[in-house]
Amino acid sequence: MNKLLYQFFTNDHRRIELLLDKATENINDIQMESYHLFRTGLLKHIKMEEKILFPAAQKANRGVPLPLAAKLRLDHGALTALMVVPPSEGVIKVIRHVLEKHDILEEQPGGMYEVCEKLTEDETQSLLTQLELVTEVPVHPHNEAVYALQSAKNALLRAGFNFDELIK
Repeated sequence: MNKLLYQFFTNDHRRIELLLDKATENINDIQMESYHLFRTGLLKHIKMEEKILFPAAQKANRGVPLPLAAKLRLDHGALTALMVVPPSEGVIKVIRHVLEKHDILEEQPGGMYEVCEKLTEDETQSLLTQLELVTEVPVHPHNEAVYALQSAKNALLRAGFNFDELIK
């Protein structure tokens, strides 16, 4: 197995992490232009997994969802909800935590990427072509309303993360 899909997605993880690092070099002065690139990059990455990789793997698995898919989708929902609220020190801390745990599930030996790679090995080039054509997800300005943060906290709880505990 040549692991081209694994490399594609893990390289994108590193790119997204670098964008977040750049945006938050000074947590008291978040660089919003870099954070915007992080935000759109993360949402595009999630879109590539949800719209292309996971469905292709499920199809190759005779329509049976992969065991990790449900957990990863919950993580995706939580991360997406966190992209709605303005970045703050607490929000960034939680994003980093969720990404760290999430990326392990995808990247570890026997993780989601390896499983997807094996199931779709006959489609690698077609999938890479589709992935290269994925467009950015349009974003709205951040929502500062209390309910937006509460929605993110609820999504995090569904994914097994407690916002308030993580920011302590």
